Amino acid sequence: MKQKIVILGAGESGTGAAVLAQKMAYEVFVSDISAIKQKYKAILNKYNIEWEEKNHNVQKILSADEIIKSPGIPDKVQIIQKIKEKGIKIISEIEFAGRHTKAKKICITGSNGKTTTTMLIYHILQKAGLNVGLAGNVGQSFAMQVALNNFDYYVIELSSFQLDNMFDFKADIAVLLNITPDHLDWYDYNFLNYVDSKFRITQNMDKSCCFIYNIDDEAIINKLKTLNLSSEKIAFSIQNNIEKGGCIEDEQLKVKTDKNSFKMSIYDLALQGKHNMYNSLAASISAKVMQIKNSVIRESLSDFTGVEHRLEKYIKVHGIQFINDSKATNVNSTWYALESMDKNTVWIAGGVDKGNDYSMLTELVKEKVKAIVALGIDNRKIHEAFAKHVPVYDAQSMNDAVKAAYYLATDGETVLLSPACASFDLFDNYEDRGRKFKEAVRKL
Repeated sequence: MKQKIVILGAGESGTGAAVLAQKMAYEVFVSDISAIKQKYKAILNKYNIEWEEKNHNVQKILSADEIIKSPGIPDKVQIIQKIKEKGIKIISEIEFAGRHTKAKKICITGSNGKTTTTMLIYHILQKAGLNVGLAGNVGQSFAMQVALNNFDYYVIELSSFQLDNMFDFKADIAVLLNITPDHLDWYDYNFLNYVDSKFRITQNMDKSCCFIYNIDDEAIINKLKTLNLSSEKIAFSIQNNIEKGGCIEDEQLKVKTDKNSFKMSIYDLALQGKHNMYNSLAASISAKVMQIKNSVIRESLSDFTGVEHRLEKYIKVHGIQFINDSKATNVNSTWYALESMDKNTVWIAGGVDKGNDYSMLTELVKEKVKAIVALGIDNRKIHEAFAKHVPVYDAQSMNDAVKAAYYLATDGETVLLSPACASFDLFDNYEDRGRKFKEAVRKL
């Protein structure tokens, strides 16, 4: 008898998982409590996959042999609780897709910088002529690509939500960039639970695998002391010189592995700023582990164009530079953004607060920010944190926020959208927020 797979959520990952499950001859049912986007309905229909929207048929769901849960569905929702009570295994789309491919997997996680690093590694491997796919939290669903393509390598960005439902999946190369408090509302407001989640990227790794990590990150170092990883370990740092691994020395980015070495001037890197040095080091080490030629790495690091919504210099209006950093959905991301500002800045912030502690931004705000425009339904915490240092104005829409910031800034200054919060109060997601910012800037 066919094994029955039920997929909860029919977005990018859920639809991809459904197509792969169908191709692998499972009995497939897709259920989404929200409305399913037309493009995903069309795919499900094309492959004759049964689906429902705006409803959960509990009886049908609980008849599954296994459940694939989209990463955005919290464990506390009623249907997940019922599935757990019945003892049905819940896995992620990444876990499911991993079972059905023999491709090498380069996996990247961290609280900040993971999309940039993922895209940078993908850029290097493409330039090296490898048959490579881009998947996970960025690009097309991993499962959809396993179903439809035959890649030899995948570069996969993994969020903590995806890692939480991965059990047998094994990364061939795992990159851990940093761990700072984020999504604590999902982890019982316990930072150590979130750290454990991030370290799931190392599970099942053996001597043939390589773990690349940031030795400057206290949370990573503390957790590593409690683990006995059998994989090769390679560290990177911008604070200290490292004998084996990656570091910044004499204004050079340097990488040394057992097999070979690589270096280039930090001034030739396409991505500038301290946080991007970490991203470039992690990508360079990954490439050297894969024995990519130095000339390819050098060219890739110098011509990479960056990621939309991540410190994206948009346009100047009357001499004022507008920067879209909508992807900064936590305080640490915004710290990096503010730290890299070299002009007087009007900062647009706010959204759904995830238990944010803004105190780490105080000194940067005093040093770099001339005014704050708070964009969100509830801006109290932003007022409490910063109103005694700089003027704070409220805005109820992106158009209002951009207009207010434009009038507050003058020629030669910067307007930075770097929310430090999730976007779900006023926008669909951070991409929607970033696009609305750019639309509002164009209207000025």
